[in-house]
Amino acid sequence: MQNINKNSFLFEDITTLKGVGKRLEKYLKNKKIEKVKDILFDLPYEVVDRSKITSLENLEIGKISTIQVIVEKYNFPRIRNLPNKVICLENNRKINLIFFNSKEGYIRKILPIKKEVVVSGKINYYKKNYQITNPTYIKELNSKKEIAKVFPKYSLTEGLNEKIYRNIIYRVLQDLDANDEWYSDNFLKKNSFDNLQKVLLNLHNPSTKKDLNSNDYRRLVYDEIFSNLIYLFTSRKIVRTKKKVKYLNKNKISKIVLNNFGYNLTKGQTKILKEINDDIESEKRMFRLLQGDVSSGKTILALITAANIIETNYQVAFMAPTEILAQQHYKLAIKLFEDTNINIQLLTGKTDFNKKRDILYDLQKGKINLLFGTHALFQNKIKFLNLGFIIIDEQHKFGVNQRIKLAKKGGKNCDLLLISATPIPRSMMLSFFGDMDISRLNEKPKYRKNIITLIKPEKKLNEILPHLKKEISLERQIFWICPLIDVSNNLNYTSAKKKFEQINKLFPNQVGLIHGGIDKKIKDKVLQDFLTKKIKILVSTTVIEVGIDFPSANTIIIEDSNKFGLSQLHQLRGRVGRGNTESICILLYKNNLSKNARERLKILKSTNDGFVIAEKDLQLRGFGDILGFQQSGIKNFKFADPIHHKDLFLSVEKK
Repeated sequence: MQNINKNSFLFEDITTLKGVGKRLEKYLKNKKIEKVKDILFDLPYEVVDRSKITSLENLEIGKISTIQVIVEKYNFPRIRNLPNKVICLENNRKINLIFFNSKEGYIRKILPIKKEVVVSGKINYYKKNYQITNPTYIKELNSKKEIAKVFPKYSLTEGLNEKIYRNIIYRVLQDLDANDEWYSDNFLKKNSFDNLQKVLLNLHNPSTKKDLNSNDYRRLVYDEIFSNLIYLFTSRKIVRTKKKVKYLNKNKISKIVLNNFGYNLTKGQTKILKEINDDIESEKRMFRLLQGDVSSGKTILALITAANIIETNYQVAFMAPTEILAQQHYKLAIKLFEDTNINIQLLTGKTDFNKKRDILYDLQKGKINLLFGTHALFQNKIKFLNLGFIIIDEQHKFGVNQRIKLAKKGGKNCDLLLISATPIPRSMMLSFFGDMDISRLNEKPKYRKNIITLIKPEKKLNEILPHLKKEISLERQIFWICPLIDVSNNLNYTSAKKKFEQINKLFPNQVGLIHGGIDKKIKDKVLQDFLTKKIKILVSTTVIEVGIDFPSANTIIIEDSNKFGLSQLHQLRGRVGRGNTESICILLYKNNLSKNARERLKILKSTNDGFVIAEKDLQLRGFGDILGFQQSGIKNFKFADPIHHKDLFLSVEKK
C-alpha cells in the first residue's frame, strides 16, 4: 500500500527553498519548521471570509472580522513609542484602528480622510471602544472584487508576517510533485482520496471554509493515524523482547500486604491482577498500562504485584512525578509491608547526602527491595543489583520515546507497569498506547463514597460559609481552586492571590496558597502543612489537579467552573473523596451560563464516572473551523479527532 520515498522533496531541509536565508531559517525553526513537509502540514489556523462584512453591533471580541468604515480622524502622538490611532465610523459608531511601527505617511496613504474602506483584523475592546490593532487588510470600497475572497490565516512567530509566510508556502506548493505520494493509485481510489499534492493545494488555497468532513482534511487525518500506529507498533517490538520467566509464589508477602490494606479486592481488581501476573510469568517483557479513574484502587494493585516480584528475589522501582506523591506512596508501602522483612527506601531531592550514599550502596548490593522516588531513579549513577519490575505513576506525562528509554533502563528481564488516572475514551486508546497492553479499571471500591456535586452562582457564596466552618470543626479540609494566579485586566476570572486574602480574613492562620509562580520549596512546604493538617483550607490554581492524595479533604470549591473543560473538572473533583466519608464538590460561576457550559456542568453533576465524562467532553468541546482544530488533553494528534473521526481510527486499525 505504501510507497514512501525518503529522498522525496517533502523531506528536504527548509533551507533548500529559494528565498530562505539564514535569518528566515532561524524564524522558521523557532516555529519548528525544519523540513519542507513541516510547512506543508502547517495548515491555516483560521479561514477568514472577507466577503462577509460585519456590522459593529455584531462584532465578537477576539475574532477576526471584516468591517466597512469611514475614516474620520487621525491621532498621531508626538511621544515616542506610543501607537498611531485612526478613528473610524460605522453608522456613526466609533471603532479605532491602532498601528504600531507604522509611519504617519503610510497610514495617511492607505486610510484617506472621509474615504470608505474595508478593514479586517482581530477585534478588541479597550476603554469602552472597539479597536483593531495592526489591521491585516485594508482596501478602499471600490475594490469589492478583490475584497470578496476567502483568506487563510497562519499562526506566526517573531520575524514572520503573513505575506512572507504565504509566499514560502506558495513556492513550496508550486514545486510539489504528484509523485510525492506514499499510497498506490488503487488505495486512493478505493478510499476516495485525492493525491497528496492536490489535497495540500486545496487546504492551503481554500475557496470556502473547510470542515471536519472535508475529504481533503480526512486524507491527512488517515495519514496521521496510520503513521502513529506504525510508530507505536514498532516501539512495541523494541520493548516487548524475550526475557527470563519469573515464577511467582504469590504467597506470604502479598497476603500480608492485602491483609494490612483492610479491604477485599473488587472483581475488576482481581481480574487485572491476574492479567499482570500472567504477563510477569510469560516469556515476553510486560509493558502494560493500568488505566483507572481517580480513587479506583490502582496503587494497591501495583504494590501487591511489587510484593510478588520481591518474593522472586528481584528489586522493584516505583517512580512518581512529584516528590510529595513519591513520599505518599512510600508511607503507604511502609504501612502495608509492616511485619515483613522488606527493605523499603525513598530517594528524592530532599534525601540528605549521607542517607543517599547509603541507599546507593545498598541498592547496588541488593539490600533494598523496593525503592520509591521521582525521575531521579533512572539517573546513570543509580544502579540496581537485580531490577525486575518498574512501576511508573501518572504515566500520561510521558511520551512514546520516554517510554522506550525507561524500558531500556530496566534491562531485558525487567517488566514495566505504567499507571494513569486520566480517563481516556476507548476510541483514543489504541492510537495513544498501541505499544502497550492495556488494563482498564472501571469499578471503584465499595468503601469509596460518590462525591456530591453542587452548582451555585458566585453571589450565593455566603451560603457555603457555614458548611466550611462545620468541616473545619470536624478536622476536615477544603480545597479552593481558582483559574488565575493574579487579577487580570482582560479576564473577569477569580485570582488565587485575591481569594487567599479574602478567605484568610475569614479563617485566619488556617489558609495556605499555592500556584505555579511559587518557589518549589515553598509549594512543597505548603502541601506538607496541608497534609499534616496545619492548614485547613488550601487556595490553589490547577497545580493540584492530579497525583496527590489528601484523605482528610472532603470539600472542593472551584471558582469560574464554567471556564474549565469537563475532564479537568473531573480531575479536580477527584482531589476529594479519598477517605470513607461523604465529600462535596461545589462548582461556582459568575454570570449567566452559556448553553454549552450549562450542559458541561450538568454532566459533571450527574455522574462520577471519568470515562463517561471523557467521552462527553470530546463530544461537547466543539471543533469550530477545522483548520483551527487542536486536540486538547493528550496532544498526540495535530489533525485527527478521536470522536469525530472514529470511523477512520477503526479503518486504520483493520489494515
